[in-house]
Amino acid sequence: MKKTIAVLGLALLLNSAAYADGNAFTPLNFNDTAYKTNTSYTTQSTNVISETEAVGNGNIQNAISQLENAQVDIRNDLLNCKTKYADVDAQYKLIKAERAALKKQTKAVEKRIKEIDTAKEKIRKNML
Repeated sequence: MKKTIAVLGLALLLNSAAYADGNAFTPLNFNDTAYKTNTSYTTQSTNVISETEAVGNGNIQNAISQLENAQVDIRNDLLNCKTKYADVDAQYKLIKAERAALKKQTKAVEKRIKEIDTAKEKIRKNML
């Protein structure tokens, strides 16, 4: 029994050694389309590139998020400036309207004073 197991083991070893030589050649799949587009070559390089891009993508995404945060801050500052401008502009328009009203009122008062002066002069002329 030991002899048969030894013979079978030896046969398996020799048999697998014979097949190992036959499996040494594996054909490469080169076709014209894969060669022209370099798809067979880019699959290996893309794995390497994607790993390095994954490392770099974190930094890029971090930089983009920092830029977005800065943009939000600047937009908030812009809103504050626009609000202040609108307040000052409203005050300016209010003061301008008030100034125009006071100017009209001043002219009206000056006109009334002139009318009273002319009326006084007429009365004086009529008295003499």
